[in-house]
Amino acid sequence: MKINSQSSLLEAVTYLPSPHCDERPPNHTIDAIIIHGISLPPGQFNTGQIENFFCGHLDSTIHPYFATIIELRVSAHILIKRDGNIVQFVPFSKRAWHAGQSSLQGKTNCNDYSIGIELEGTDNTPYEAIQYKKLAALVLILMQNYPNITRDRIVGHADVAPGRKTDPGTAFDWNYVKKLLA
Repeated sequence: MKINSQSSLLEAVTYLPSPHCDERPPNHTIDAIIIHGISLPPGQFNTGQIENFFCGHLDSTIHPYFATIIELRVSAHILIKRDGNIVQFVPFSKRAWHAGQSSLQGKTNCNDYSIGIELEGTDNTPYEAIQYKKLAALVLILMQNYPNITRDRIVGHADVAPGRKTDPGTAFDWNYVKKLLA
């Protein structure tokens, strides 16, 4: 894996541009990674609906849950699917709309300075080994390209939006990730 310095995109991955992003504020340094978990419909995998959601193409008639989220404008920089395939939606240089109202170590508006990585999964379903391996490889590349990202600034959505969010959930193995990053 390699980041193209011109486009701020990972090379050799699927790129599906999301309209749910904008420019980062001036003088904001990328210095955090926020890990999320998502499945659409909830608890179902490999449906293609996460991609539709992040790209603004979700069909609210497909599943009753979709009617409750159809108005949301959400994206992430990266999705790591159950099979390890990676999809990028937003260049790293831009602000993806992934964290919402959030704060990390006293600094608010996490979208301004973070990279959002979604793992296809649920809070209580174990993630796949290939997802962890791809996540660790990606995190190491991001840390090389954005040296202000340190290990203590790799957190879950629940950490930056406590009480509002619970992902990546109790099934996410932080110790395994730390071992892979060592």
